[in-house]
Amino acid sequence: MQIGVPKEIKTNENRVALVPAGAEAFVAAGHKVLMEQGAGDGSGFTDVQYTAVGAEIAPDAATVWKRADMIIKVKEPIEREWPHMRKDQVIFTYFHFAADEKLTRAHIASGAVCIAYETVELSSHELPLLTPMSEVAGRMAVQEGAKYLEKLYGGRGVLLGGVPGVAPAKVVILGGGIVGINAAKMAAGLGAKVTLLDISLERLRYLSDVMPANVTLIYSNHQNILEQIATADLVVGGVLIPGAKAPKLIRREDLKVMRPGSVIVDVAVDQGGCVETIHPTTHENPTYVVDGVIHYGVANMPGGVPRTSTLALTNATLNYALALASKGWKRALHESPALKKGLNMVAGQVTYPAVAEAFGLPLKNADDFLG
Repeated sequence: MQIGVPKEIKTNENRVALVPAGAEAFVAAGHKVLMEQGAGDGSGFTDVQYTAVGAEIAPDAATVWKRADMIIKVKEPIEREWPHMRKDQVIFTYFHFAADEKLTRAHIASGAVCIAYETVELSSHELPLLTPMSEVAGRMAVQEGAKYLEKLYGGRGVLLGGVPGVAPAKVVILGGGIVGINAAKMAAGLGAKVTLLDISLERLRYLSDVMPANVTLIYSNHQNILEQIATADLVVGGVLIPGAKAPKLIRREDLKVMRPGSVIVDVAVDQGGCVETIHPTTHENPTYVVDGVIHYGVANMPGGVPRTSTLALTNATLNYALALASKGWKRALHESPALKKGLNMVAGQVTYPAVAEAFGLPLKNADDFLG
């Protein structure tokens, strides 16, 4: 199979979907790898490193898209990439369709086979291809939040960990999943006073065994959220419903209880966000202010640390990508229930329930395409 890896072109997206070691694995398995020129530069991987393991370098993205049977990316194809997509071409990447109807309809029109990293799901309900980026994003959320609490950036001028004689900042985290637990570890490690809210008592019991003493665990409901954000310096949104839009846990009117200069970092922004007033921003212009509260909505946060993110992501995706290439997508999905859950659309039909529900589209059973 011809594997194509175009350069990521979303603003300040420096990750790459395949590292040289991954290209070498594809070549060893009998496949051809076509990298767009400079695709790995942002993550510190040169064209020479790819050619040394048997990959071919293409002069532009159009060549990669035209020749590839399967495209492997990091982020969803953006509008200027849509004309390159074609019927029956496999695209394996993060899509987050439920948050973007225009994106969804463009991929339906293409007829491509769209397999989403974020909905590949194990029987344990773990999301193995979302986990590494959630780990990065959870840790970055605290790092970025601490920065924007500085007065220079319009924040309250609070040091996250405080100093002897001065209280530390209060960090409120919505959701006790991968993002939440990593954000809590970072914030607690810096000495902040941390409160984490979740709707699962089972999860809260687990977290009580693994979290340090400066993390308080509270059951999540609207009244408890309001009470906690009223005294928060930093709020991290880390709520996820696989493949679906995130629930709005902080409403526009709730901002009035928050302190001026406090910061919200909504990691769920690429699934619509769990804060009503959030919208996607970029690394170039990451924040804006609503009712005195700083909003950070960068939708590709891990792109800010591309070397770490690329290595973490490709560690997780490579075996799945190899299965798709070596077995063909139909057999690979038939043999792997986890990978089958990654199928979001094929031949212009939506196969993932949360995407169909988001836009009132008809739902097709994935098994109908697998034979």
